[in-house]
Amino acid sequence: MLKKVTVSRTMSISAETVWAAIAGIGGLERWFPVIAACRVIGNGVGATRILILAAGGEMTDRIELIDHDCRRFQYNRIESPFAVSHYLGTVAVGETVDGGSVVEWVVDIEAEAESQDLLEFVRQAISDGVAGLERDLLASAASRSASEAL
Repeated sequence: MLKKVTVSRTMSISAETVWAAIAGIGGLERWFPVIAACRVIGNGVGATRILILAAGGEMTDRIELIDHDCRRFQYNRIESPFAVSHYLGTVAVGETVDGGSVVEWVVDIEAEAESQDLLEFVRQAISDGVAGLERDLLASAASRSASEAL
């Protein structure tokens, strides 16, 4: 049965900045504690993203959509060490009224053996990754501000 995992986070960072990081396809090893390395082959839609898990194993994503106007990104997990028959991730970045952003990360997942543990693992991994994205972008902004002050 197809399940949906949704993670949403509001950030004080502009939607343009958040979108630029997500649309860049790579860098997930900086944001997601479960990912030890991320390698991107190709550019844009059709590119492949290979993720090496910190606990061992490898996942491969194919980039399906990068919509700059709507700030929407979609990937299909085509290889995974988990017993998953379908995994489609969609990330959308919206603007808040105060100039910040809201990131909504939705995964449509179908596991061969339905497991609440797997769904919770995915939810926690995405939550940790979105929080890591925010920390990374805030640290980059602080570093730029410090170097500009010199």
